[in-house]
Amino acid sequence: MAIEAPVSKYRKTNFKIYITACIIFAVVFAYDGYLSKYEWSHRRSFYEKHVKDGKPDDTMIFNQVAPIFLVVIAAVLLGRLRALKDKKLLADENELIISDKERIPYDSIQKIDKTNFKSKGYFLITYKGKNGREADRKISDKKYGNLAAILDLLVAKIS
Repeated sequence: MAIEAPVSKYRKTNFKIYITACIIFAVVFAYDGYLSKYEWSHRRSFYEKHVKDGKPDDTMIFNQVAPIFLVVIAAVLLGRLRALKDKKLLADENELIISDKERIPYDSIQKIDKTNFKSKGYFLITYKGKNGREADRKISDKKYGNLAAILDLLVAKIS
């Protein structure tokens, strides 16, 4: 029986907050950079302060360029958020599957340090990697949900 730990709500919410902040700042900068020149604008004083003889100063140029980058950043974050929907931690019968490229067989796990799991929400797995060297992997509840069930299964498998 495999146990899944999907991406945590905490991580998804953070992405949504970053996307929203990028969009809000893009709108504010675009308003100041492009719409403040009109008489009906409530920010006409901003335009008069930062444009002298028809030539914008550095602040006005920043307000005209920044929205483009902020919208691009928001789009990248949105793409990353959509990619996270399929990501999950999977504990099956033989190994812990972190991603398609990273799998930790239970027989290679040397120890599990769960002292910080209840207080800080993470545990450490020490295992032998493919090259024979010892490696540590931190698994946090800020990144994945349902970690208590995964931890219980890991402890049962290595004992």
